[in-house]
Amino acid sequence: MTDVHRRFLQLLMTHGVLEERDVKRLQKHCYKVHDCNATIEKLEDFINNINSVLESLYIEIKKGVTEDDGRPIYALVNLATTSISKMASDFAENELDLFRKALELIIDSDTGFASSTNILNLVDQLKGKKMRKKEAEHVLQKFVQSKWLIEKEGEFTLHGRAILEMDQYIRETYPDAVKVCNICRSLLIQGQSCETCGIRMHLPCVAKYFQSNSEPHCPHCNDYWPHEVPEVFDPEKERETGQLQQTLSLLSWDHPGPADPTRPLQHCAGPFLTKVFLPQGPCPCCGEHLPQVCQFRIPGPSGFYSDVYCDSPI
Repeated sequence: MTDVHRRFLQLLMTHGVLEERDVKRLQKHCYKVHDCNATIEKLEDFINNINSVLESLYIEIKKGVTEDDGRPIYALVNLATTSISKMASDFAENELDLFRKALELIIDSDTGFASSTNILNLVDQLKGKKMRKKEAEHVLQKFVQSKWLIEKEGEFTLHGRAILEMDQYIRETYPDAVKVCNICRSLLIQGQSCETCGIRMHLPCVAKYFQSNSEPHCPHCNDYWPHEVPEVFDPEKERETGQLQQTLSLLSWDHPGPADPTRPLQHCAGPFLTKVFLPQGPCPCCGEHLPQVCQFRIPGPSGFYSDVYCDSPI
């Protein structure tokens, strides 16, 4: 494993899970830092080379897809344990128990979601140190920020990271409640189901299976499929419409040292951005006062640079 692979692994560990588009950006960044003249290895081969070293450590970089729209994601998964204890280094005992309660509600639900109200109502049953509902709300947000849960309009479901990490644990712990996609046979948390025979399908699997079918029918019982068929995820279309948004995501791969050694490290520079620090004062764009702002020079398609200002003080 080269320095390129090591840096990639270290930074993936920092983020926990990344979408495929960001994994490719991260790979290019690592080559740029350590071996800019080398030919960039095909991503699949690059990941396999890292996994061959991690195998003896019972760790693996696994690929999955998001359940709502089918975006490819990569996560570093601990294979040594199938329990929630793999989260123990980041959360207290009562916080882990809150996650278990939320997980159970999510698995038992027909929709794959659990309301914040139902989760918070179980706070009195937690093990370890007592937790108030206000504290529990904060912990739920920590789960969201750590990419274990996703919140949508006051309801929570599992993040793709949690599904990749806890697939085996969920199957073993909730064998009677586990749902499996009829198409890909993978664990299913949220999706669509046939009203006649009850089979379930991931939304991305529904999109692909019925892609060119104007009158969709259940693949199992052949009855009419009554649900709206979602669109198939198209990375090319996303690249065309969201290129600027991706560029401005400011995903922090590394934290390079500032020009002024007395200034603390900053955490907002992406791999393809040149960072310039501006003094205190009004924002050049909107006039709002900022304690300190970042100016990023972003290379455009024709080689010219445009100045973009970070919208958050640092």
